[in-house]
Amino acid sequence: MSIESDKNLNVLTMVQTLLQDELNDSSKKTTITPSLILDTIDIVIAIRPIWRVNLDKQAITDELIRRFSHRIGQAATLKNEEGHVNWLNATRKKDWKYWQRYRLYLEKKMSTKVIDRLDESTDIVLGLLEDPEREGLWDRRGLVVGHVQSGKTGHYTGLICKAADAGYKIIIVLAGLHNNLRAQTQIRLDEGFLGYETNPDPKKIRIIGVGEIDSDPQIKPNYATNRSEKGDFNTASSRNMGITPEQRPWLFVIKKNKTVLERLLQWIQNHVAHTYDQESGRKIVTNLPLLIIDDEADHASVDTGEHVFNSDGTPDEEHQPTTINKLIRAILHTFNRSAYVGYTATPFANIYIHNKNATKEEGLDLFPSAFIHNLAAPSNYIGPSQLFRKPGNDDRENLVRRIDDSGGANGKPAWMPTKHKNNYIPLYQGQTVIPPSLEEAILSFILACSVRQLRGQGTQHSSMLVHVTRYNAVQNSVYKQIEEYIRHLRQRLTRSIDHEKVLARLVTLWESDFSPITEKIFQSNPDIAMETKASWADVFEILPDVVSDIQVRAINGMAKDALDYVEHQGTGLKVIAVGGDKLARGLTLEGLCTSYFLRASKMYDTLMQMGRWFGYRPGYQDLCRLYTTPDLIDWFGHIADAAEELREEFDLMAESGSTPEQYGLKVASHSVMMVTSPLKMRTAKTLYLSFSGQRLQTVALHREPKILQKNLETAKRLIDGFENPEINPTRIHGGKKERWQGYLWENISSNQIMGFLTQYETHPEAYKVNSSMIAEFIGSMNGVGELTKWTVALIGSRDADSETLSFNENIAVNMLERANESYSSGRYSIGTLMSPRDEAIDLDNDAWEAALALTRKTWRADPARSEESETEPTVPNGPALRKIRGFGAEGVPASPERGLLLLYAIDPAKSKPAFPSITPAIIAFGISFPGSNSSKKVEYKANDIYWRQEYGSAD
Repeated sequence: MSIESDKNLNVLTMVQTLLQDELNDSSKKTTITPSLILDTIDIVIAIRPIWRVNLDKQAITDELIRRFSHRIGQAATLKNEEGHVNWLNATRKKDWKYWQRYRLYLEKKMSTKVIDRLDESTDIVLGLLEDPEREGLWDRRGLVVGHVQSGKTGHYTGLICKAADAGYKIIIVLAGLHNNLRAQTQIRLDEGFLGYETNPDPKKIRIIGVGEIDSDPQIKPNYATNRSEKGDFNTASSRNMGITPEQRPWLFVIKKNKTVLERLLQWIQNHVAHTYDQESGRKIVTNLPLLIIDDEADHASVDTGEHVFNSDGTPDEEHQPTTINKLIRAILHTFNRSAYVGYTATPFANIYIHNKNATKEEGLDLFPSAFIHNLAAPSNYIGPSQLFRKPGNDDRENLVRRIDDSGGANGKPAWMPTKHKNNYIPLYQGQTVIPPSLEEAILSFILACSVRQLRGQGTQHSSMLVHVTRYNAVQNSVYKQIEEYIRHLRQRLTRSIDHEKVLARLVTLWESDFSPITEKIFQSNPDIAMETKASWADVFEILPDVVSDIQVRAINGMAKDALDYVEHQGTGLKVIAVGGDKLARGLTLEGLCTSYFLRASKMYDTLMQMGRWFGYRPGYQDLCRLYTTPDLIDWFGHIADAAEELREEFDLMAESGSTPEQYGLKVASHSVMMVTSPLKMRTAKTLYLSFSGQRLQTVALHREPKILQKNLETAKRLIDGFENPEINPTRIHGGKKERWQGYLWENISSNQIMGFLTQYETHPEAYKVNSSMIAEFIGSMNGVGELTKWTVALIGSRDADSETLSFNENIAVNMLERANESYSSGRYSIGTLMSPRDEAIDLDNDAWEAALALTRKTWRADPARSEESETEPTVPNGPALRKIRGFGAEGVPASPERGLLLLYAIDPAKSKPAFPSITPAIIAFGISFPGSNSSKKVEYKANDIYWRQEYGSAD
């Protein structure tokens, strides 16, 4: 039986409330156990005995065990309160009805702990906006940053409810570029805010969602758009709308589309604006406070036009913003009381907006000048850190499958080449059929659907994503091939004719993959999986029905298909969605189980947004599979590291009271931006980068013996110039002795370091680590007296059985072993080079302790980032180490002149797979730059035409 039945949900909600009261009672030391849950269920059904009939106690118990085992991290905020008046307090929140009914609605779906944190977070954001009852002229702009697919829609729904309670009268939600995402967002807001279906036919409107909790007509919000595919704001509906200050709030859910935004702006100016601005003569609205929620705020909303600035640093007022940006700003500029909140998981384009940019007609640009609020996610969230941040982690081994047959091998053409045209027809071995890896992915999806049905989740939606190309015509070819394969499976499994080969593959997949992985995950993480008693015989029995239910949809501009989850509510849609850009941003694939992903973008934000498989998989995480290429696994690992580095930097700045403007300046010069489109960085030609306060490491390395030999000789020449090394350096850190195998030299001149970097050849795909640029940066810092004295360490393996590499007659180390994370013939890519402790090799105990204290001060529990973030740190993190090295602390002198270079020798014979025997040792390096207030930067030129050819478009 499904937990989704009304009776089960009612019992679950009441039991959860009683158990939460038990936990909140400080006089008791309550532990949530299955027996306590069952006892509490008995208490609830004693109140309503009729609920006892066919009640699924086991499903309720399993769900509550998961809910009460969830942990959720803490949000952090950068804010600028200049001109802001604090206003939100308990008195203002008294009798808020929109929020209260939304909270009760959420209690049926998630744990009280998660809802409490949502309540806190939305209070912070609303409080940083202005009081809608405040008179005069005010304008607040902020940004909420969450993880991909982590519940941002739920967050801004809560914010909208509270904003409406507080008195915001016009609420506009900018919901992506496509009709399907706009309609999906409207449906979510129908359920969470309006309380009724916004059906285009007024006679078919029915109460849903929060309306079932409280449908008081006195609080019923008005709507200007509806849930149909064509339900966007239009001229016909606008003729019948009137706005007066005493009316209930109006909700507009619209696309970021030129025509729609122009239509809305015109309607506001003609029907809502009631006076004129005395200086400009513009029509303005002074009696209605406006809230704009911008979903996926880095997409289309950002002005990507190149700006001109005056000699005093002010922007040119005659600049013409790009169309969508211009219209959003014009709408805001029409109201003298307005608030704008952007939501995104990839905020870099927004942070690059010039904080003072303004034009006469549109007013200020969309820089989040008031605040940046960084959300945390619960422990049941699956994100980039869980899957890709650590090589060899369990989640990657359990859930990620490498595709090795679709990219071409043995001289045969690829089924889907990385670069292809829009008339390409995918062929596998000369036939218009899908490759074996996609067949396996589809079989995995069938097994996942089957097990979910056996777990009582059969009435819930199950989806598979196939994202292999951006071209609609090619997507349609893929759709036809998959449709033919499903037809083939359906015939064989339902009729039991010529089905032996298919069954053999399914049995193998079940026995070698699904059954052992489920058991493994349940044993280690019972809160994210369900104990499955299902046998192959159980699965076999329902296979024909499951395959018969599966539908294939092409989701793109050419196809008429849609993901009609709402129409399948209660029965569960089982769908294979084939698409590209329409599936790449914002759109939620309900019950996503299986992903087949070949799309080859290398831009940080684009690639992250394509990761639709990130999110929540309650009770079926163990059944999820991601099929993708080794190169994309490699790339996701890099960007997961980069994201964590920037989040740590954010936490440091939030703790120190920094403003969004200061963070924007920091990020604008951060080397991670070398993997983001220069077009979105507000310049098509040049980046100005600073490496201060950063860690660089070579994780993409050459394979060519000649280059490896050259780099080895370069390292030997560097070491030959050193004298009197400290052998096997030892430090006392935190009361413990730390020892490194290898050598350490101090007070090395920057000229020697720059000479090494100039001669060392980094791989062209080592995007953050360009040795010649690093050398140039060090030289520029020398000009202000920084990075002049270096510590150099040569780190060897502790394994006495490792092969030894001699640098000269006095210096030799055992070589390290690093697994090759990439199967590219052009590079050797490793997950990580430096051990976290290596960055502290040049710090004494006082500096180490100061860095640990700073790490703990800025630490925020956030399970979505890494397992380590769940408990207070016992060692300092990299940003804190580099900040203490550069700026010092009480009792610790600042040393901005001191850089740290770490050299590593990697054994190619143990690279897994091993290199040819002729390959010399691989020399890799890491650099830890101290923090600095110097504004020195180095130019990184990237022509936009080249960038588009190499990485794709900005969006």
